[in-house]
Amino acid sequence: MKAWTLTAPAPVEKNPLQLSELPVPEPADEQVLVRVTACGICRTDLHVVEGELPPRQPNIVPGHQVVGVIERSGRNAQRYARGVRVGIPWLHKTCGLCPYCKSGRENLCDNPTFTGYSVNGGFAEYALADENFIYPIPDGFDDLQAAPLLCAGIIGFRCLRIAGIERGAGIERGANLGIYGFGAAGHVCLQVARYWGANVFVCTREEKHRRLAAELGAAWVGGTIDPPPEKLDASIIFAPAGELVPPALAALKKGGTLVLGGIHMSPIPTFPYALIYHERSMRSVANNTRQDGHDFLRLAAEIPVKTEIQIFALAQVNEALNALKGDGIRGAGVIRP
Repeated sequence: MKAWTLTAPAPVEKNPLQLSELPVPEPADEQVLVRVTACGICRTDLHVVEGELPPRQPNIVPGHQVVGVIERSGRNAQRYARGVRVGIPWLHKTCGLCPYCKSGRENLCDNPTFTGYSVNGGFAEYALADENFIYPIPDGFDDLQAAPLLCAGIIGFRCLRIAGIERGAGIERGANLGIYGFGAAGHVCLQVARYWGANVFVCTREEKHRRLAAELGAAWVGGTIDPPPEKLDASIIFAPAGELVPPALAALKKGGTLVLGGIHMSPIPTFPYALIYHERSMRSVANNTRQDGHDFLRLAAEIPVKTEIQIFALAQVNEALNALKGDGIRGAGVIRP
């Protein structure tokens, strides 16, 4: 099979991924072999390729928003039939034994594996997955539209939960939510937040992203550090830019929550205590639970979420990552093998 492998981390401008011929893998006992029909690209892929996340596996195949159909199943894999359309997410498998797994916090597992980082992912024609960690794709989404839901969508959904925006979670309908950075996660998150009745204020640097936010119903759209016209009940930073933390805190109401939605962020500058006084809080989001994934996909179909996508061929993976790094993609990029 054709697959893009990373032999050594390097800036994406150097096109470090190499197109290789690899054997089609064989599924182990509880695994399924998925023929990849779409794979979203994500800033986490950038962090893997450029080495901002320490390498876990040599010659890794990145890509962790995988959609495809089951071709073969391992001996003990019986949950899904051949031909079923499924999604493979970032969370590849957890240990099930550590205190976090046993307490329903598998996103914090002590011994997890991650698709496209510690095990091979979806920048390829085939991928393996544990049958217990994949999701059936709702009928209302085609493969390309579904791919960004599997990380950008699920992580945005968990960020909203942590921020207290989820319907019935404590913040009243009509709450003001800020979103900093408006790529794949932001444009899905906005749609969910509006469905739950929030007013969404978007801060982002690219004009094309500001236009998309306005088209999707943002109450206000401004530049990266422009102060919103109203104080915010909660905010989410999706951009991996630590310098956004102080202005985001400054825009919060008393008791507001700032959620950091990325797996990697540049250093956060020092800021005065006054920015977190009055019980403002700051939370990070780490990975997701399977329950987050199932809850989000059900909600995404109910809304329904509309993903804005830019399609790249499998041969264009390096080009796609360069476009992502340069904020050249409106919405989400998706690889189509």
